[in-house]
Amino acid sequence: MQQIQLPPLAEGEIYIGAIGDKNGDFHHVILLPGDHKCDTHASATEWARSIGGDLPNRIEQAMLWANHRDQFEQDWYWSNETYHRNDAFAWCQHFNTGYQDLTRKGSDDCRARAVRRLPI
Repeated sequence: MQQIQLPPLAEGEIYIGAIGDKNGDFHHVILLPGDHKCDTHASATEWARSIGGDLPNRIEQAMLWANHRDQFEQDWYWSNETYHRNDAFAWCQHFNTGYQDLTRKGSDDCRARAVRRLPI
């Protein structure tokens, strides 16, 4: 079986895994160091970008909860995904229960972690 070549990691980064999309394109997901309390989705997104990353999507968050929940506070964390029926809401993940739910982008406190993605 062929193995994926793991990318080099900077200090404090954690390799999460490889994910494919519907087109068959794959990318590595790397968790960046740092944890940030944010009062809005926009501030979470801005913080993630300021450290060279992005908020994880829902699939990445599920992988993080399954394999690396010890890297998170037992709290809600923003994803980068907007709810498709109402863009005033975004998905978030709770890192105690593993539950994913919607919350209002502009008014709810959640935490943020950033990931970087590298094409394979």
